[in-house]
Amino acid sequence: MATRRQFSREFKVEAVRLVKERGVTVAQAARDLDVHENVLRKWVQEFGADARQAFPGKGIMKPEQAEIARLKKEVAKLKMERDILKKAAAYFAKEST
Repeated sequence: MATRRQFSREFKVEAVRLVKERGVTVAQAARDLDVHENVLRKWVQEFGADARQAFPGKGIMKPEQAEIARLKKEVAKLKMERDILKKAAAYFAKEST
């Protein structure tokens, strides 16, 4: 099984610049850089959406992703606390009858 190639942020930015600034077609740039055309199109789209946040790298989340992760942790904690309170309420309700 072939290993997946990884490209640096600088490589991706330069590839996008070939298309955006130098007017090279996506197909030609993809052939020249030996990447799949669809991969290069995705890079161009991601860079166009937010150039500063594009290609954050391995283990680095975009601010929106970090906020979602934080909120998911908080929801899990709140559900756990709710479940503990439900069990406690049921226990004390049973004790008082």
